[in-house]
Amino acid sequence: MPGVGGTRSGDARVGGCRGGVRGSGVPVREPPVPQRAPPPQVCGLCPGPLRNGSVVARYCASRAGTESEGRCCRERGARPERLLGLDLSNCSLRSLPPGLAEATAAVVLDLTENPLAALPDGSFLGFTHLQRLAVPLALECPGGSSAWEEVTTHGSSRLCQGQRNPCNSSGELAWPCPENAACAPDGPGLIQCLCDGPFHGYKCLREGAFPVLPFCGILGAVTLALALLLWGTQRQKAKTP
Repeated sequence: MPGVGGTRSGDARVGGCRGGVRGSGVPVREPPVPQRAPPPQVCGLCPGPLRNGSVVARYCASRAGTESEGRCCRERGARPERLLGLDLSNCSLRSLPPGLAEATAAVVLDLTENPLAALPDGSFLGFTHLQRLAVPLALECPGGSSAWEEVTTHGSSRLCQGQRNPCNSSGELAWPCPENAACAPDGPGLIQCLCDGPFHGYKCLREGAFPVLPFCGILGAVTLALALLLWGTQRQKAKTP
C-alpha cells in the first residue's frame, strides 16, 4: 500500500541520514573500555601460577568470584581487584620480601617450603584480614600461638588459623592503651592505640586541635633567621681580601 511504502521509504531516508553523519567527519565516541588493574608486583615474586595443593590454591578454588594471576588469588570484578591470597611457597626465600606490604589485604598466605630463618616482630603489621597463614614447621606463628584460634601441624608446615583480636583478649594478649585512646588490631598479636578526639600527641595527653598556625609561624621565623645569618656570613667572606 502507498502509505506503508511511504513509511518504509522514510525509514530508509532516516537511515541514510544517520549514515551521512557518521561519514561526514563528525567523531563518534565509543564508551571507554574499563581498564583492568595491574596485579601487584608481589604476585610475580615467584614464577608460575598458584601451586597445586597450597592453602591459597585451595582457598581460591573454593571461593566464588575469584581468579588467580601469578601467585595471587584476586577478587574478580573489583576495581582494583582485591588481593585475597598470596602463595609464596617454595620460592627459596631466606627472609620476607619487602614487597609483602602489598598483600596486607590478604586473607590467606602460604610461606611453606622456604628456608626462612625467622619472622621478625612486626613482619605482618597491617595484616588485619589474615585468617590463614602457613609457615615452615621450624617457625612459630607470628604473635605466638595465643594470637590465633587454632594452630596445627602437618608434615613440614605449621598452619595458623583464625587471627584473634588482641583488643578483646585477656591475659598475655591484653594490650592496655592509655587514657583517651582506643585499641585497634593491627596484625597478628599487634595493636595500635588511636587517640579519641580532641586528644592528640604523646600518649594522647594533649587536648584540642594541633596549633598549626603558631607552629608554622615559629618554624618560618627560625628558617628566615638562619637564612639571613647564612647570607650575612657569606657576604663577610666575600668582602675579606
